[in-house]
Amino acid sequence: MITCLAAAAAIWIFGAGRFRERILIWLDAFGLSAYAVVGAAKALSLGFAPLVAVIMGVLTATFGGVIRDVLDHQPSVLLKREVYVTAAVSGAAVFVILKLLGIASMLAGLAGFAIALALRSAAIIFSLSLPSFNGGAKDAPPPV
Repeated sequence: MITCLAAAAAIWIFGAGRFRERILIWLDAFGLSAYAVVGAAKALSLGFAPLVAVIMGVLTATFGGVIRDVLDHQPSVLLKREVYVTAAVSGAAVFVILKLLGIASMLAGLAGFAIALALRSAAIIFSLSLPSFNGGAKDAPPPV
């Protein structure tokens, strides 16, 4: 929530023209990482199964990006080949696994956050993306 408020305040103060898109991408990476863990933690606290907790962590983390893209009239980040959902799945899964192993919530949360942020950061820094599926055809025509 603090990340979201900081981003909103910076855009309001500096204006969208001066506030670079790159900074928003990094703030989004921090939010994605945090909410992957928060969503999974909330689901576990309500007694849901570990798999459901991971799924809820992913949904919680990625929905903010979807809302952002809809409001900005951009294609959804979920439809791109970016390492986005993968980072959220990894962070939520690490958190849930560590909690099941009896690790303290704070340590498990920090580990899940760190894994998700590391994956998303690597994708941003090195322009990593997921491979596309071409239906198995080696010489498939480009999509129309």
